[in-house]
Amino acid sequence: MLRQVPSTGVNGGENRPPRKSVFGVIDLGSTRFTCIIVESNARSGASSAEDSVRILGFGQTLARGARAGAITNVVEAEQAIRLAVDSAERMAERRIHEVHVNVSGGRAKSEFCTGTTTTQTGVVSPRDIENAISAAVSRLTVGRRHVLHLMPAAFALDGVPNDNAPLGLHGDELSVDMAVATVDPAMLNNIKLAVERAHLGVYGFTLSPYAAARGALSADEKKLGALVVDLGGHITSYAMFRGGRLLFAGALPVGGSHVTQDIAQGLSTTLAHAERMKTLFGSVVPLGHEDREFLAVPLAGEKGTDSVQQVPKHVLTSIVRPRLEETLCMVRAAVEPHGRFLNAATKLVLTGGGSLVHGVEVLATEVFGLNARVGGPRVAIGLPDHLKNAGSCVAAGLAASAAYPDRQYAMPREAQAAIDRASLSYVRRVGRWLAESL
Repeated sequence: MLRQVPSTGVNGGENRPPRKSVFGVIDLGSTRFTCIIVESNARSGASSAEDSVRILGFGQTLARGARAGAITNVVEAEQAIRLAVDSAERMAERRIHEVHVNVSGGRAKSEFCTGTTTTQTGVVSPRDIENAISAAVSRLTVGRRHVLHLMPAAFALDGVPNDNAPLGLHGDELSVDMAVATVDPAMLNNIKLAVERAHLGVYGFTLSPYAAARGALSADEKKLGALVVDLGGHITSYAMFRGGRLLFAGALPVGGSHVTQDIAQGLSTTLAHAERMKTLFGSVVPLGHEDREFLAVPLAGEKGTDSVQQVPKHVLTSIVRPRLEETLCMVRAAVEPHGRFLNAATKLVLTGGGSLVHGVEVLATEVFGLNARVGGPRVAIGLPDHLKNAGSCVAAGLAASAAYPDRQYAMPREAQAAIDRASLSYVRRVGRWLAESL
């Protein structure tokens, strides 16, 4: 029989419900590491993640030893993780031993594999669905990449589409589209190494855009179809939800830090002041009176009376808008191959620190032709006010995913075996070939 299980997790395993009511999550962001300690009431019959999660403590520190979602210095990353976790533990007055972690890098890639089978009795049974899924996964070629998320995207019975498994319906030919999200295993291993050096276990991995969607989308948006774009510091990632399922996800190596660099270069100022200007005054929509407003901009390397220049505010807008527009256009180009699913999107939701720039939702609407809004963390019980913004959606979504995991159809044994065979490393493949040749 086909049973219900959580989505695929660490090392091809499963994202299980938390074994304890108190657990931790770590958002390894581009500019900061955030640890949140969460109390789950999922067993009390809560109907949603928002109702089942309460935040007991949080800690933040500057992201060190990491860049664009990848660990670049394991010692510095370990120390930053320790600081964030220690702050969260002190606030919560609890100790944690395992954490759920996001993955924003690793060259995330999505693809679909389709499997078709003939129903055994003319009525769709759980065994028929297993056969269709096994047929789909047998077509999956992941090489040495790691399967992080794998779930049915859509079914069809005799050519009639169905978002859900058509159990009990009459028909002869059953097909299923499986959505597969993969990342480089080296990325996961390095993150795991840094976390374990901080004396913590990794309980599960989740793609950042998937977590952002879990943290920001309403139940109706996930059901009707929504595209989430997470504008991070060094990476912009995206995920498409429909029918409550992840359809595709990906990431691009561009983010808010590139906007900051453009400001620093365009105005000949320091990176620190460019970041401050972007945060306080950044906008992509002209307000009509910007030519009468001036900003004091210190010149990099200059001292004395000539070290500060007065710049019209519209000059800042003329720098910020092209970069963000280019970033959104890159996302649009990346999602266009998934047009058959993207056409079902009814909403565009922006998350991440880059979405806090004034007017970015207006620009996104122009680029994508979808109604856009800036998302906020829907898991907010116990969340401090300064974290109740789009920049905390990934952390909130990690908490929701760990406390109230999505359920999906279990992978049949034959399908799991096919993934295991496809995921063999190069060395193991060569070793197997040698053994079979003797």
